[in-house]
Amino acid sequence: MSYYTLYDWWQEQRAHFVSYPEFGIEIPTKYSIHGIDVSRYQNVIDWPSVKQMSVGQVQISFAFIKATEGLNDEDEMFARNWKKAREAGITRGAYHFFLATKSGKDQAENFIHSVKLMPGDMPPVLDIEQTYGVPVDLLRDRAKEWLETVQGYYGVPPVIYTNVDFYKQVLKDDFDSYPLWVAHYLKRDRPRIYRDWSFWQHNESGRVNGILTPVDFNVFSGDSAEFRKLLVN
Repeated sequence: MSYYTLYDWWQEQRAHFVSYPEFGIEIPTKYSIHGIDVSRYQNVIDWPSVKQMSVGQVQISFAFIKATEGLNDEDEMFARNWKKAREAGITRGAYHFFLATKSGKDQAENFIHSVKLMPGDMPPVLDIEQTYGVPVDLLRDRAKEWLETVQGYYGVPPVIYTNVDFYKQVLKDDFDSYPLWVAHYLKRDRPRIYRDWSFWQHNESGRVNGILTPVDFNVFSGDSAEFRKLLVN
């Protein structure tokens, strides 16, 4: 049996999926820490209901919340979601939707203006998915400006969110030192990417009590001790 065949077998054992009608999707149950990500598109969320929903071994433990986009925009539901998620006992994280056509430093300042991190929060997240026609070298420079500015302010390495193809084709080795939150729906057992990842967005059509619209589902790659190490002190 080749190395890659053994690796595929091990990953399949680690990330077995089980169908949960209550959540409306299949979920990889070999991971113990599950979460969602939300923005204004989920409208008003009843966060206590999100926290209380528990089916088998699956419960929502964390939520990534859209904070900002570009130079000036703050998600209209961010302030409410940021406050209510913490009050409900859900570990929260804030993300910035990156526009490659704009200054990375100025976008970082927009995020910093909106997001106050507290002990127990997840690190800041840079959501970078499109080039918008910007040359790759310039996009990388602007992304690095955002990451370095945000890390300098909060004192923790930010997480990068993107999909598998964008990471492989655009970001590549220049960003391998940052924690990765990767989106990949086409493989049912794990994201197909060459580097380590911290979070995997495995489905965009989940259902959760307290949220009226479909919502993205994620898992954390490690156990509870590893998850705590990732959080802001």
